Amino acid sequence: MRALQLAGYDGPAGLRLVDLPDPPVGPGTAVVEVAAIGINYPDLLLTKGLYQLKPELPFVPGCEIAGTVREVPDGLGWVSGDRVAAFLWQGGYAERASVPVSQLVRLPDGMDHATGAAMMVNYHTVHFGLARRGRLQPGERLLVLGAGGGIGTAAVQVGKGLGATVIAGVADDQQLPVARDAGADEALVLTEGFSRRIKELTGGRGVDAVLDPLGDWLFLEAVRSLAPEGRILVIGFAAGDIPTIKVNRLLLSNTSVVGVAWGAFLDIDPELLQWSSRELSRMAASGVVRPQIGARYRFEDIPEALTELEQGHIRGKAVALLSGGG
Repeated sequence: MRALQLAGYDGPAGLRLVDLPDPPVGPGTAVVEVAAIGINYPDLLLTKGLYQLKPELPFVPGCEIAGTVREVPDGLGWVSGDRVAAFLWQGGYAERASVPVSQLVRLPDGMDHATGAAMMVNYHTVHFGLARRGRLQPGERLLVLGAGGGIGTAAVQVGKGLGATVIAGVADDQQLPVARDAGADEALVLTEGFSRRIKELTGGRGVDAVLDPLGDWLFLEAVRSLAPEGRILVIGFAAGDIPTIKVNRLLLSNTSVVGVAWGAFLDIDPELLQWSSRELSRMAASGVVRPQIGARYRFEDIPEALTELEQGHIRGKAVALLSGGG
């Protein structure tokens, strides 16, 4: 089978197209014929050796896929031909992948493989962040940073699905239509002092929650945007520096900083993936969740896709398609 193997921690340039044996089917695992692969920031970090996991070289990256079950042992609740999406720590950049059955979810009828792959990491991460870690309630106000990208557009939609009023913060004017198309109630460009604009939009109160995948200077400005008892959900640091905060600021304003690490929590709560999948399927059926796929690539062009992601050129979510992928 064809696979993209990382030969060195040199970023996307370290990926090599190789021919590898098909993965074996083992106890508790299924072999999936891959039709679509999500392009995401953790995989970019993995190619640079900057992610919390740093596998021994060479290895095949790729953590979100969709496709069809090819082989699976009897008695596990799956059969050959089942349409699935999956999360895996590595091995997704290949024509076939071995996946623990606990990390498979069924694709709803009518959902194509590209959409299934696009929903795996981003939507499950933000649903975990907003619904479980952030306890977002109907009627609350949510600010989403980086709302022109894959995780940001997902957060806009999941926030709406949970009944919140969503303010989308983006990097430039070109991203404003992306955030609005995702369903944001308001959208603004995140310039210095943006907390003043947030206070204006909320009648001086601020927002109840912020979802922050960016970090850097935007984090502290987002903290200033919080209402009393507000919470900022830390997803990542795509803007660069990992910020710090003096905790007396949290004490005086009765606000909270909440960490969100979805993948790391899957081993702690084995039911988490299926719970989020049910909720996200419900939101997709209602029409509020609909991944904004802004770019589609061929399998062999995944290095280019990761480079485009790093440079901020992708609007919404990007996916790579193999033969038969939709």
